[in-house]
Amino acid sequence: MQRHLPLLDALSTWQTRARQRFPKIIPCRPGCSACCQGPFDIPTADVAVVLEGFRALPRDDRRAILTRARADVEAMRALVPGWIDPYDIADIGEEAFDRAIESHADRPCPLLDDEGRCLIYAHRPVVCRIIGIGLLAESGSVLENECPIQDRFPGYPGLPPYPFPLEQYEAKAEAANREAAEALLGDGDRHRFETTIAAALVKWGAADEEAP
Repeated sequence: MQRHLPLLDALSTWQTRARQRFPKIIPCRPGCSACCQGPFDIPTADVAVVLEGFRALPRDDRRAILTRARADVEAMRALVPGWIDPYDIADIGEEAFDRAIESHADRPCPLLDDEGRCLIYAHRPVVCRIIGIGLLAESGSVLENECPIQDRFPGYPGLPPYPFPLEQYEAKAEAANREAAEALLGDGDRHRFETTIAAALVKWGAADEEAP
């Protein structure tokens, strides 16, 4: 997606600069999948980027991913039966989604290969790029580092948050979400729609595979 992928790349550049600022401390890199477990929410623009990466994969990889994604969605629906197409998290509410996150915290992302590497790494969503170091927004607010294994690395938990123009990013991301909502849902006003990677793949990726 032309509008959103450069924004995601800006986050990757932010984290790369943080790793350069604190060499040999931040472990985030391809192959580290500690934070790639359990369902999490992604907005419409991230859905579009994930689908772009998925569609570029070899067919056998796509089929294997869809098998895992379908299993994840069925496990989610067993816990929250009212969660149906188009799998909008708002339809089940944050409380039910939080319960699902806790219940399914050990389920790996369907986009991981057998070695724990992301098969669409260049197209991974914002949440996958923002974990790894605290983020200091221009307003002074801080997003804490959510890395689940940071205590295993000396000096890592104590790193200060690294500056990023988050408010500017969010303003541009809203436009990208509107564009994606129009393309995916036929309604740009649904730009606050959020779902999971597995559900997005089942909803839109599976349709691609089944098309003649």
